[in-house]
Amino acid sequence: MKRPNYLKGLRVTLAILLFVPILLYFLDIRYELPAWFKVFPHIQILPAILAGTALIILLQLALVLLFGRIYCSTICPAGILQDIINRIYCIGKKKKKGSQRFKYHKANNILRYGLTGIIFILLFLGFAELTLLFDPYSNFGRITANIFRPVAVWVNNLLASGLARFDNYTLYHISISTVTTFSLIAALVALILFVVLASWRGRIFCNTLCPVGGLLSLFSRFSLFNVHINEEKCISCGLCEKSCKAEAIDTKNLTVDNSRCVDCFNCISSCKKDSISYSFNPPWSGKKEKTTEKTVEAVSETAAPTTNTRRHFLATSATVAATLPIASAWAQKQQKSDRPNPITPPGSISLERFKDKCTGCHLCVVQCPSHVLRPAGLEFGLGYMLKPHMAYIDSYCNYECTICADVCPNHAIHLDSKEEKLTTQVGIAEFFLNRCIVETENTDCGACSEHCPTQAVHMERYKEGSTLTVPVVEPHLCIGCGGCESICPVRPNRAIIVKANPIHQQVEKPAEEEIKEFEIDDFGF
Repeated sequence: MKRPNYLKGLRVTLAILLFVPILLYFLDIRYELPAWFKVFPHIQILPAILAGTALIILLQLALVLLFGRIYCSTICPAGILQDIINRIYCIGKKKKKGSQRFKYHKANNILRYGLTGIIFILLFLGFAELTLLFDPYSNFGRITANIFRPVAVWVNNLLASGLARFDNYTLYHISISTVTTFSLIAALVALILFVVLASWRGRIFCNTLCPVGGLLSLFSRFSLFNVHINEEKCISCGLCEKSCKAEAIDTKNLTVDNSRCVDCFNCISSCKKDSISYSFNPPWSGKKEKTTEKTVEAVSETAAPTTNTRRHFLATSATVAATLPIASAWAQKQQKSDRPNPITPPGSISLERFKDKCTGCHLCVVQCPSHVLRPAGLEFGLGYMLKPHMAYIDSYCNYECTICADVCPNHAIHLDSKEEKLTTQVGIAEFFLNRCIVETENTDCGACSEHCPTQAVHMERYKEGSTLTVPVVEPHLCIGCGGCESICPVRPNRAIIVKANPIHQQVEKPAEEEIKEFEIDDFGF
């Protein structure tokens, strides 16, 4: 009698327990989840590397050396999302458990390690653009923030309208103000890529394009526990190979490529003879040595196609390299004259540091209670694509709020204390008299001064003998929160705007009696 596969059940349970909270954290449209939910993004590998969180890095390394790439099937939200896509695809095709459609393919090591090497070299040199495009967690974050979250908001608003007909106001309408056209397109492209690749060849993204998968594969081949085949029991029926979504099982040579195996344990469920198992099988065991020899032979037999793969990879790389300067030059032309640089969140320290560390997961965007953070398109250049910036369109940065710094798993935004936030100057307000309605319409206003929490904007007499007043900015008090800009009634170009500090500065903390708490309900005049 075939033994039940407890390992697969345990893997699925762990995946659910770790995937659902991080999904809900991105979908928390009412901001009701407790702060400790932020731990789930913080245990992701690339964010931990960028944040320099040694404990998380060492724990993940120990995990892979002990158990193989269990991270990919239980912790990585992008990996679990691909499993869900694959499951839905298999149900649609009416194939039982999706276990009869894969086959062994030789590892594409040139693409896998070439791309992984390039990404990490550029990352450590301070260029995060490729990391942003290929990091599995960041792609999952953008998909959830820009596609799934708007769907959740739409469902909420639909239910709120329905309940309101019965005088039930448990739910209320929520706006979708943080999704931009560019971020939506980028999220759709990532989701389509996951759908196509997962439906086509299972975990091919994880074993060819994913930098985390490439990094873990270097260590998983030496794992103490791994999947291996008992040659005496195996009848070479091929069921395990057909169920392997990592396409890592070669039933012809009775080998398992543990550098690609993601420990899903589907193969163990499919085997009728209990000839494939997951158990203690260290690198120095006879089984491992035999497997290695057979793998080398299999690679040698199929080495011919490598040349074409290498040529394709080099040609693609050359095309991308040639396109980037053109795209960057075009993007620079799209910059706004009023604000050539993005305003980065308090705690990002400088524009260059933020560009080097942020991978655009958009967790800070969805968690920002005032919705002042927006994903950038190409208006600030290719190097800032999809990274959040402060957009004072209809909101501002709350004076004492540090949520973006609290949730950022990369430490691209990092504050040691709330006091540090109160004196961090991300930009300086600049007033344009020729746009102000005091000048253009001879009308009193003062909204900007009323809404400045640090009293950096105060009013002075407009002209000699006039009763009208105009704002004057005190740079040594201004923190660039955008309270003045967001409330300014002038359109399309506001009379007072915040211009970014490429390197954040420190300002004087205003006296306690000068600090104002305010809510924007309408124009302040």
